[in-house]
Amino acid sequence: MSPPSDRPSLDPLTTGAVGLAVVAVSSSGPLIAYAAAPALAIAFWRNLLAVALLSPFSLARRRAEFRRLTVGVGRREGLFCVLSGVALAAHFATWVPSAQLTSVAAATALGATQPIWQGLIARAQGRRLPLVVWIGVAVAAGGAVIATGADVGVSGRAVAGDLLAVTGGIFAAVYTAFGERARASISTTTYTTICYGICAAILLVVCLLGGVRLVGFDPRTWLAILALVAGAQLLGHSMFNYALHKISATTVSVLILLEVPGAALLGWAWLHQVPRQYALVGMALLLVGVAVVVLGGARAGRRATPPTPLPADAAPLES
Repeated sequence: MSPPSDRPSLDPLTTGAVGLAVVAVSSSGPLIAYAAAPALAIAFWRNLLAVALLSPFSLARRRAEFRRLTVGVGRREGLFCVLSGVALAAHFATWVPSAQLTSVAAATALGATQPIWQGLIARAQGRRLPLVVWIGVAVAAGGAVIATGADVGVSGRAVAGDLLAVTGGIFAAVYTAFGERARASISTTTYTTICYGICAAILLVVCLLGGVRLVGFDPRTWLAILALVAGAQLLGHSMFNYALHKISATTVSVLILLEVPGAALLGWAWLHQVPRQYALVGMALLLVGVAVVVLGGARAGRRATPPTPLPADAAPLES
């Protein structure tokens, strides 16, 4: 499942989209912690409302592309979209609750182990990873232990949140891997509409089976959910998905790490969650280790993978 390595040159629009995405996703953890609603309900509404906003445009402008994904060779790309939606639902079902069980800083930092799991996925697919990547894994794992250790003495609830955050990082890696393959030949709006739609449908079933309350929230919570849709979902996830047609998944993963200090600062200023000293040290080591993993893996990928031209129908976001 290795993606193409040769991409169009970076342009100001893509650079701006990535910058906006980093700022937007940094608000996710604080908003989830602020909202007085079940975590799965928050995840469901942010995906459903995003689909409601995207689908009129995508269905009007991309009907031919939707049809292509249901016949012949296009079914494979359609399958990547569906699998990406399944992985995104699993990510939300694990990471979103973690932000309500542990601190925003810890949940964001441990969820940012995503690039490590992408490296392990590559190894499982038979691609050899250089020694520097495994060194980065060890450093990041040590940082995660230190960051998590700051919560062990607090409560079992916080430890459970830490474990869920790591699991969310694993599913985020799977989501990004499938998304990169889908974006090689599918426009952003088509991909995100299918992906978010599948994710919302799965989360709805989970909420109904689990008896999770989906309505009856106070106005403050609905405002937080709307802010998540506009920020973390449409300006965060969607902009990163848009950037995947010009930036590799490994580079996007490095940029996502900027969410860690951003969320910690927002949690500190808004929710008065002051990061503990040991947690700050752990997050610093985590960032260093993950950066080593993704940069070392990207360098190895450029040496090992021959250039492949990007398909002409990988259309950019038109909204």
